[in-house]
Amino acid sequence: MVAADPARRHPARTGGDRPGPAWTGPAWTGPAWTVRAALRAFRRAHPELGDEVCVGLSGGADSLALTAAATAEFAAVTALVVDHGLQEGSDAVAREAAAAARGLGAEAEVLVVVVDQRGSGPEAAARAARYTALDTARRGRPVLLAHTLDDQAETVLLGLGRGSGARSLRGMAPWDAPWGRPLLGVRAADTRAACRDLGLGFWEDPHNTDPAFTRVRLRHEVLPLLEDVLGGGVAEGLARTASLLGVDDDELDRLAAAVPVGSDGALEVSRLEPLPTAVLTRVLRRWLLARGVTSPTYAHLTAVAALVTDWRGQGGVAVGGTGPAGAGGAGPSARLVARRRRGKVVLENDRASGAGT
Repeated sequence: MVAADPARRHPARTGGDRPGPAWTGPAWTGPAWTVRAALRAFRRAHPELGDEVCVGLSGGADSLALTAAATAEFAAVTALVVDHGLQEGSDAVAREAAAAARGLGAEAEVLVVVVDQRGSGPEAAARAARYTALDTARRGRPVLLAHTLDDQAETVLLGLGRGSGARSLRGMAPWDAPWGRPLLGVRAADTRAACRDLGLGFWEDPHNTDPAFTRVRLRHEVLPLLEDVLGGGVAEGLARTASLLGVDDDELDRLAAAVPVGSDGALEVSRLEPLPTAVLTRVLRRWLLARGVTSPTYAHLTAVAALVTDWRGQGGVAVGGTGPAGAGGAGPSARLVARRRRGKVVLENDRASGAGT
């Protein structure tokens, strides 16, 4: 943890997982009020949150500032601290974060997880383990996450670099039950300043300065250069782009959801042909995901869409994944293939043959 001013630091309470007495710290002004006001506005916009929430707490400035604000705005707050075990001393960091939360008047739980890195990078594996642990421990309550405007800008920039569509460029959703992100309009500099003003010591994750991670280089090299070249406001502009695209993407998803799937699990070509491309690709993506294709790519969607928009009697499109076992489904090791047959787009296992009609 970064040391706070001893004259202003509140004592951490002990005594199990129960919170200490209500925290009476410095006044909520300046950056501290910026954080709290963002959370208050988020709560007004989402009354379904209720009075009891969890906060994902790492011990860093963003999540600690959010935890402090949450204890001031909600009747009951539980800080969920995930120990990934990926760094030496992570258990001590988790204990300190939990103690800080209790000092603010929250309950706290430390969740120890095992990160399985097979088949994915360390960041993705840690994220998957973290969300699984949080989802299990929340016990029906919403979970507030401390992603900031800076995190949103990095997410959009990553999507741009990868050539992603609106679904990726919209970034992180402010509310995607049970996950709430009330600080997407708050700069990370404000959360750090809020912790200092409130006398809260916070942890500096060494991974946040390790250039081996793509996000670190975006944060410390790419975004500062863009700010310099474009005269500032880049992070805010990227976050605004995410917000605008989110509205458009929601409407396109609504239109796609209205296109029916047949009782046999197939899509009628006659219903697909009049659709704009933006809606068609969403219909196909929803359909593929529902039928067992775990990660349909741009290439998959383009090729399957061609079965509708550029039909020349071509063969099937291998889309990966496995479908349900049984009649018409793929076995445990079979690929799924999209084909056009008798005026429908169908999904079959790779043992099927024939170009379709």
